[in-house]
Amino acid sequence: MTEKSKVKEVKVVLLGDTGVGKSSLAQRFVTNNFKPYCETTIGASFMSKIVVVDGKHLKCQIWDTAGQEKYHSLAPMYYRGAAVAILVYDMTSAKSFEKLKEWARELRTQGPTEIILAVAGNKSDLEDRREVDTGVAQTYADDIGAAFFETSAKDDRNVSDLFTAMAGRVPAAASPADGFRIDAHVPRREQTPKRKSCC
Repeated sequence: MTEKSKVKEVKVVLLGDTGVGKSSLAQRFVTNNFKPYCETTIGASFMSKIVVVDGKHLKCQIWDTAGQEKYHSLAPMYYRGAAVAILVYDMTSAKSFEKLKEWARELRTQGPTEIILAVAGNKSDLEDRREVDTGVAQTYADDIGAAFFETSAKDDRNVSDLFTAMAGRVPAAASPADGFRIDAHVPRREQTPKRKSCC
């Protein structure tokens, strides 16, 4: 068996309101770059990166979905067959945290039954503008059986830990198309036209 054949693929989908920084998190993780202003995702974009967890090579196939309401109906195409869903909110926006809860409810009813969840409070570099208390978000994550991280794509805070930890929780026997759950329920970019906005 070649080294390439030993690489396990893990499908990761990023979900959340527009402007919470999903694209910035994916970009930081895959390329270690950050752009203060990035283009708005249309539909979804795709990136990938191989990580090593406990000596095992895992290829994170990251689907970064659009947060605008008009693209919401497309989301099931991207979270279908996902092993991991990372629900992202902007810790300076209480509204984005409420939107995250809507995504969680949708995944519970329409997503893969055994999907592994993470809640990520992004933009932790903007502490003076915080609207979502860490304890409140942690309690919510615990309630839905999700891992919890506060991240900053700008400062590269907990970004690699987020993706690597979630990929590492995928059962060894699962494939990208499988649905599964573990006891501790504890995202190539497509060339699509984009509009500019802050993320």
